[in-house]
Amino acid sequence: MRDIVEIGIGREARRSYRLSDIQIIPSRRTRSSKDVDTSWHIDAYTFDNPFISHPTDALATPEFIIEMGRQGGLGVINAEGLWGRQRDLGGAVGRVREAINAELSGPEFYGSEATRVLQELHAAPIDEELLTARIAEVRASGTTVAVRVTPQHARELAPVVIGAGAELLFIQGTMISAEHVATGGEPLNLKEFIGSLDVPVIAGGVADYTTALHLMRTGAAGVIVGGGANTNDVALGIGCPMATAIADAAAARRDYLDETGGRYVHIIADGEIESSGDAVTAMACGADGVILGHPLAKAREAAAQGAYWSHSAAHPRFPRGTVEPAWTDVAFSADLLGSGDGDTVDTVGNTPTLETVLHGPSTDPHGMLNYVGGLRRAMAKCGYTDLKSFQKVQLSVAGGVGF
Repeated sequence: MRDIVEIGIGREARRSYRLSDIQIIPSRRTRSSKDVDTSWHIDAYTFDNPFISHPTDALATPEFIIEMGRQGGLGVINAEGLWGRQRDLGGAVGRVREAINAELSGPEFYGSEATRVLQELHAAPIDEELLTARIAEVRASGTTVAVRVTPQHARELAPVVIGAGAELLFIQGTMISAEHVATGGEPLNLKEFIGSLDVPVIAGGVADYTTALHLMRTGAAGVIVGGGANTNDVALGIGCPMATAIADAAAARRDYLDETGGRYVHIIADGEIESSGDAVTAMACGADGVILGHPLAKAREAAAQGAYWSHSAAHPRFPRGTVEPAWTDVAFSADLLGSGDGDTVDTVGNTPTLETVLHGPSTDPHGMLNYVGGLRRAMAKCGYTDLKSFQKVQLSVAGGVGF
């Protein structure tokens, strides 16, 4: 039964929960973590672990995407980011870093100057030849190629990125529906559009049962829950408490499975995931895969070397993502991000590799490194050996939480 509360006379709201409000409960059986299988299978593609990089230029260089594949995860390219707009990709990202450093040296950090620089860089038109060449470079490495486009530009960009070698297409915004309607323009009907493509589509983000079910009915292979790290809550008054949203999408998946006689749609969580514990909770609530943004920004291979922004941060008129240092729990000064020619530092003066972030070993007791190891150990502690069965683990709600 849904927990409905009255917020005033004649107005009710549903109580919902963040990932931090939920805890998993171990059963009487435990297993060795060596017996746990963290592999994830979607359509014809198999990955050693269920971790996906957020489609942002703060993370993705061709080298980062390739390394993400080597580490058993999936790296995602933002087709509407800097890859196809700036020939000097490193120099463009360096300009954003310089703007962050300039603000860090001042009395307060807001990220507004860095956002302005990012908007300026995104004002350049997309060079389809440049974008195609960079995607082809990743494809030539043998890494599975995943590319993100927005619903607004999917119709014109999808053929370009698929022709360049994209094997998985992400149609992703902070919020989307099954039909994108624009006054004076032709609406994008995702069911018709997805049916015309030769590659699997992962679409989102969604925040509720109904929208998740609608997207499943379009033929999407996966549905993204959440909108990554964005400012929709303060800029638009729109929130997506992830534990409830994932559980609702999982309910839609069960109903769609019955409706179709067995077609399974994957749920990808994108939001509120900072520690390995957050990732574990997302999987326990019903997610098949988890998108990591901030956590991967600390990796040595990340493009922005310690800075981070989401794909929604560069909107020309109404950005809904911040441009910021990666580790907001650390006292920052300008030299922490370096001058552009050195590595960032963490709290112990070392820059972890992407392998360390995902697989360890870790010296951090708060789950900020070794995400795969954290997931593997949690599953073992609860007696589960595969991700699908782990979605049945018992959950509890911390007292006095939810909103």
